[in-house]
Amino acid sequence: MDLKKLQQSIYNLKKERGYNLKDIYLEFCYLQEEASEAFNAYHKKKPDLDLELADVAIYLFGLSEMLGINLEEAILKKHHINNNRKYELINGVHVRTKEADLDISPSEIKEKYNLN
Repeated sequence: MDLKKLQQSIYNLKKERGYNLKDIYLEFCYLQEEASEAFNAYHKKKPDLDLELADVAIYLFGLSEMLGINLEEAILKKHHINNNRKYELINGVHVRTKEADLDISPSEIKEKYNLN
């Protein structure tokens, strides 16, 4: 799946339907509302948890497009960071001791983690 194309498609649907495209603060509120609905579906063992989680992703992709952020690349970068950070347990607390190398392209990340 090409997440960038999906992100653009979600934004285009928002545009076609006349949904919010400018109020970033409001969009964050909508995203939070969708996350709350997903929690409620999980907590109450509702059968539509998958669709509620999909709503969270849809709002996140739409917001990312509004902000000009390529979410696919951001996810790949963050996945690489998370995989390469080092932690030590100090006094019962995980303390970060090493950061990841950020000098790697999205295509190199896909190759490294076999995501092609």
